[in-house]
Amino acid sequence: MAAEVDLRLLRYFVATAEELHFGRAAARLHLSQPTLSVQIRRLERMLGVQLLDRSSRHVALTAAGAVFLEESRRLLTSAERAVEAARQAAEGSRGRLVVGFLANAAAELTHRVLQTFHTSQPGVQVELQQFGFGDPSAGLASGATDVAFVRPPLAEEDGLCVEPLFGEPRMLAVASDLPLAAEPAVPLERLLDEPFVARRAPDYWRDFWLAADRRDGHPVRIGAEAATVDECFEAILDGRGVAFTQASSRRYYARPGLSFVPVTGLPPCSVAVAWRRDAATPLVRDFVALARHLAVLEPVPDSTSAPSLGVGIDSAAPSPRR
Repeated sequence: MAAEVDLRLLRYFVATAEELHFGRAAARLHLSQPTLSVQIRRLERMLGVQLLDRSSRHVALTAAGAVFLEESRRLLTSAERAVEAARQAAEGSRGRLVVGFLANAAAELTHRVLQTFHTSQPGVQVELQQFGFGDPSAGLASGATDVAFVRPPLAEEDGLCVEPLFGEPRMLAVASDLPLAAEPAVPLERLLDEPFVARRAPDYWRDFWLAADRRDGHPVRIGAEAATVDECFEAILDGRGVAFTQASSRRYYARPGLSFVPVTGLPPCSVAVAWRRDAATPLVRDFVALARHLAVLEPVPDSTSAPSLGVGIDSAAPSPRR
């Protein structure tokens, strides 16, 4: 059955599922709307499941369609990489590694890892991709990246392996004209009634950065939401709230009017390198082993031992190639 579903049908379905509108999807694919409808029904017949609920006014994914969308994206990404790998092999290249990251990645360690990896693997093309708060896996969940610098927690169902590199304190980002900015340190209990800028992210990650598990049931006041670090800090400067962030933000996001204050009673966050359990290629293994080695050899400022990542996420790094 899988061999009968060609990539063209998957591309048609992904476009329709993302647009949730046959007209817009058809225009995006340079097809007529009737042709696209026929092809989607053909795909559903081949699979034996309904992927889309249709009415005269709207299109929606079924439960099966939502699952199939994620798997289709991964398959299309893998196919594109297979083509690229073949072309690179023909040109004499040793491969390509896509590295995902969030915000300031692994702080100062990032450049050291990338530079050392390039020196040791000069024939490998390394591509960096930055992601917003909406994807804490930095592209791993969708298959867009091969390896990533992340900040757990991560979703257990994404099938990721995670190697902690170091921890760093969580600090309060606050507008400099507020009284809190003048404090040498602020207890978490004093912040329970402050409005916070929430990360527009999956609940588990949003709650971690709101310290929801440290509030003893005290509700969070949300003053604004943000999809990126820059949006978050702009909301703070605009007076719409405060936010917790990693200590290295002081070095990478310093700007007029923004202060960073230590918080007591708040555990540190973890910085890790992660990869897909089903895609631990030799290049990924080498990158992870190098990141682990350099994290121990050259600790970044303010770093601590990486906190425990909890149950459900593999945390044993793959061995490097010999």
